[in-house]
Amino acid sequence: MSATLHPSRPETSRGERMVLNLFFEEKDDRWFRGDRHLRTWLRRLLLGKPWINGQQRVFLNLCAGLDKLGIRYRVNDYGYIRKHPDELACVIGRPFVLDWIDWKNPILLGVASYNHPIDDPDLLTRYPVKHIVVPCQWYADMCRPGWPNIDAWPVGIDTDAWTPPVAERKSVDVLLYDKVLWDRDRIEPDLIEPIRARLRAEGRTFEEIRYGSYNEQDYRAALARCRTMIFLSQNESQGIACLQALASGVPVLAWDRGGPWRDPDYFPHRVRFDGVSSVPYWDDRCGMKFVDAEGFSSRWSEFWTQAGTGDFQPRQYVLDNLTLEKGALHYYEIAQAVMQRLSAR
Repeated sequence: MSATLHPSRPETSRGERMVLNLFFEEKDDRWFRGDRHLRTWLRRLLLGKPWINGQQRVFLNLCAGLDKLGIRYRVNDYGYIRKHPDELACVIGRPFVLDWIDWKNPILLGVASYNHPIDDPDLLTRYPVKHIVVPCQWYADMCRPGWPNIDAWPVGIDTDAWTPPVAERKSVDVLLYDKVLWDRDRIEPDLIEPIRARLRAEGRTFEEIRYGSYNEQDYRAALARCRTMIFLSQNESQGIACLQALASGVPVLAWDRGGPWRDPDYFPHRVRFDGVSSVPYWDDRCGMKFVDAEGFSSRWSEFWTQAGTGDFQPRQYVLDNLTLEKGALHYYEIAQAVMQRLSAR
C-alpha cells in the first residue's frame, strides 16, 4: 500500500483521475417501486434513528476515507451509469441492486454481497461482474474457486471516532464481547460460563455486551470504561467491532479456534472450508488469542499482566494498517487495477 496515500495518475483514457461510481442500497423495494424510502421514513418516525449495521458501516467508512483523500465519487447515480456503460460500477451493497437496472458496465462487487459463490452459481454469466472483493484473505481463499477474480479488502476504521478516552476513566476490568451465533446451547456452558466463573473467582469486574443488541454509542462508552476485552466470535470476515476496540486502545484476548467455516446454512452439507479466523487482522500488539476453555485458562493471567503493564499497543496496529485513508486507497487501487486490466484486453 502506498505510503503517500495519494492515488497515481493517469486513471482514465483521458488522463483524468477516475471518479468512483458507488452503489449501496440497504433495502429493496417490497410492494412498489421506491417504497423502500417510504418504509425507511416511517420506521424512523415510529422507532427513532436506526442503528448502523455492518454493511452501512462499510459504505460510510469507505466514503469517509475517500473524502479524506480527496477522491471523488458518485452515490447511486443510476442515470449517469446508464449513460456511461464504459465506466466501472462499484456495487457495494446487497446483491438485489444487480436486478434494478440492465447493467452494461463492468462491475466491481462487494463486500456486502453474497456469503458464498454457491448462493448464485450463475452470477458471473448473468451480470458483467469483473471483480469481487471480500473482507479478508481466508474468505477470499474460500470463495476463489467460484470467483477467480477476487481480492481481500478491509474497510478502514475511523480512528478519530474510536480513540482512547482523553482522561483516565477506566473503572471496569473486562468487557466480555459475546458474538456466539451458532451452537450456543453447547458453547455457553463449555466456554462462556467458565470465563465468567474465572473472572468472578479473581474478583475482576466485567460487563457483557451481546452482538446485535447494542448501538455504537453504547459500545464506545463501554470501551471507554473497560481496561481489556475478551472477544468471543466463531469467525469473522473482518471483525469491525474488534478493530474498533483496538483503535480505542483496548487490548483483546480473542477466542480464535480456527477450523472449518461452520455457518449452519452452509456447513457441512453445502460448503466445506477449513482455515477460518475470528481475528483476521491482528498481530502481537493487539493482545493474545486462545482456542478453547483450557486455552483461556492458561493464557488469561499472562494476558491480564501484560495488559496492566502496557505491553500491548493495539491502537498502533490499527493506525499502521487500517485507517480510513488506507482502506479507501486500497479500494481505489483495486478499482483502478480492474479498469486497467479490462483496457489492456
